[in-house]
Formats: sequence, structure tokens, C-alpha cells
Amino acid sequence: MNYQEAIEYLYSKAPMFTHVGKSAYKANLDNSIKLDQYFKQPHTYYKTIHIAGTNGKGSVSHSLAAILHEAGYKIGLYTSPHLKDFRERIKINGIQISEDEVIDFIQKHKNIIESVQPSFFEITTFLAFEYFKQQHVDIAIIETGLGGRLDTTNLIQPILSIITNIGWDHADLLGNSLESIANEKAGIIKKNAPLIIGEHQVEIDEIFIDKADQVDSPFYFADDEYAVKNAFITQNYLLQVEVYKKGFPYLPGLKFQLIGKYQIQNIPIILKATDILKEQGFTISDQNIFRAFKSVVDLTGLHGRWHILKSKPLTICDIGHNYPGLKWNIEQLKEAKKNKLFFVLGFVKDKDISKILGLFPVDAYYIFTKANIPRALDAHELHSIASTFGLKGEVVENVKEAYHKALSLASEQDVVYIGGSTFVVAEVV
Repeated sequence: MNYQEAIEYLYSKAPMFTHVGKSAYKANLDNSIKLDQYFKQPHTYYKTIHIAGTNGKGSVSHSLAAILHEAGYKIGLYTSPHLKDFRERIKINGIQISEDEVIDFIQKHKNIIESVQPSFFEITTFLAFEYFKQQHVDIAIIETGLGGRLDTTNLIQPILSIITNIGWDHADLLGNSLESIANEKAGIIKKNAPLIIGEHQVEIDEIFIDKADQVDSPFYFADDEYAVKNAFITQNYLLQVEVYKKGFPYLPGLKFQLIGKYQIQNIPIILKATDILKEQGFTISDQNIFRAFKSVVDLTGLHGRWHILKSKPLTICDIGHNYPGLKWNIEQLKEAKKNKLFFVLGFVKDKDISKILGLFPVDAYYIFTKANIPRALDAHELHSIASTFGLKGEVVENVKEAYHKALSLASEQDVVYIGGSTFVVAEVV
């Protein structure tokens, strides 16, 4: 078995939510518990941080990994989805798991895969757990796949839990109210493990507070302690931020390699998490934080977050795919200097885009496209729906061709944005 055969085996044997959608979602932990017994709880051999939330999980997890890496620790990082290569999901100190490790895992554990018939995410999670155990990581940062309470990653007993925010994503699976979605995410709150909630949301704060009280989990709202008052992009494409801690300037001159303005919501979470880790005995200096923030992409390989592909015309891609994420991005696009704005846009078909399309400016030109996955929304259907919102443009079904079409239409003074779906971005980065 070579690497490509191993990956094809995983895709064929284990349904993948990102490709097929709802049919791959397992609304219970039955398979996870069977796998945990078989692998003898590999996640108990190292410390873990658990991260859930609608937006910001990837940026927060990679930033914490960069800080701990800079501080000299051996860091496992498990995230999803991937953009180009499956191995992006599983890293140690920014280095992806090797192809041979993936092959060996599947060959060695084929019997349990055939027997339990886990989802793609379930078996991938145990690949990560087992790899981090074998490699003797000091701590692993584990991002939930979907929700929290019934997520395979929820088998861990973390030293810190983080819930970034709650928004309207995957409501068809997690519940048709913010309260029900919050209850699913609150499932990661564990006994005695500190909890960070990224921001106050009046209608759901009590859900997290009550659950934390039930399990004696000390909890903190990051935006009670930290605030970013000002942020601008420097000439060498860094996000310089003005941070305040309890009302006083903190880490003056902090620069972030992730330059989407929405990062001002993530920075308080990252800094509060760093405070708690220091209280727990991790040695982290201000210099470690400065260097990690300035080099998070270089240290971790994180891509697709306000990722600049070209400077003339300014060409940006971003994986923001729900209402709050796209709202931030469109606000930032409005601030960009430009003559004309072009969008290369595609969505998945299980997304309620009627709530999203109203965000987009009617004076831009749109090239509607379709990612090469079964879940992708037909580009002609997208064009038809978008036209009812006054969005004008054309259909180019292949993502790369749509991207090149936008570049051919744009002048050097224009801006091109590619997004709407993680899977559209994956085809251009």
C-alpha cells in the first residue's frame, strides 16, 4: 500500500463529512468508545487543550501551538479540514505527519476499521491520538470537528477548554437555535479544567456558566480581560494591534502574521489561554509571544486566513464560510483601496446562503464557481439565487479557471477575493 492508496482507502471506507455532508455525521460516541478501548486511550499519555466554537478555532489553535513551540515545547496539533493534503490535519511543531506513518497506521489497524466502520473523522482522530503518543509530545492542541458534546475528540480530559464563539453553522445537525448549538459546544467543558469563552453573547452566556459551575470548572470570558483597540496592516503585510489587558496597554507593538481583521476577536482568547498555561507551570516569555505572533504561518503552516495570493491586483482568499466570518471579510474588503472588486464565489449545497448573500456588495462583479467535491453547490444554481440579491456576474464552473478569469478581468488597481467555501480556497492556495 502506498500513500495514495492509503488515503483512498480512508475515503472509501470511512464517510467524510466535508465531502458528503450530513450522512457522515455520527450523533453518538459509540464508535469512538470502541476505538478508545482498542487503542487503550492514547490521549491520556500527554496533556491536551480542547478547542470548540463556530469561528476562530483554527487561528487560535495554530497560534497557541506557535507560542508553545517558541517556548521550547513539543506540540501536537490536530485540526480540520485540510486544504491540500490530508496530513495537514496532524502536525508536531509545524511538521506534518509522514506519509509512512499514515500508511503504517492503516495497515496495522485495518481489522478494527473494517469491524467498527468508523467515520473518516473518527478514525483520523485516533490516528492523531496514537501518533502524538508515539512521538511523546508534551501537549497536544485538539480542535473539535463538529459541535463538541458528541465529537470524537471529546474523549480527552484537557487541562484547558476553549469555546471561541457561537454562530449559526451546522444548525441542521446541532440544533436550530443558538442555545441548542451552545449546549452542544458546552459539552467539552470538563471537571476542574479551566474554561475560556471567547466573547460574551448575552443569550447564551448562562449556558456556559451553568455547565462550568456543575463541573467545578473555573471560567473566564476573554473579552472581560483583553481588548484590541486598534489594528492596521503594515506595509510588509503584518497586522499590528494595540492590545489592552484589564484597561492597560499590553505587549506594545504586537504584530500578527494573520492579517484578517477578524483576528481581533481571536487575540484576547490566545492571550488569556497563554496566561492560564503560565499559571499551570508552562514557561512562556513575552518574547515567545511576540515571535510566535509574527511567525505563526511560518511556524505552523496555517493557510487560507486572509491569504494574499498576489499584490497586483491585490488577490485574497479566505476560508470564511458562514455569516459572521464573511461579514468581517466583506467589511475589510470595503476598507481596501481599489477601483473595482471581483469575487470568485462558491458554496456547499447544505449551507443556507439566503442568510449570507445579502452581505455581498451589489457593485462588485461575481464569478460563480463550484468546488470539486460532491457537497458543492451547482454554480448555475448559485448564480440564479445570487441574482435575486442583485449580484451580477457569470458562471465558470472550474475553480482555477474562475480564478484566472477574475485575474484577466481585473486591473492592477482592483481587488479579487476568492472564497465562500473552504473547498474553493483549497483549489487556489
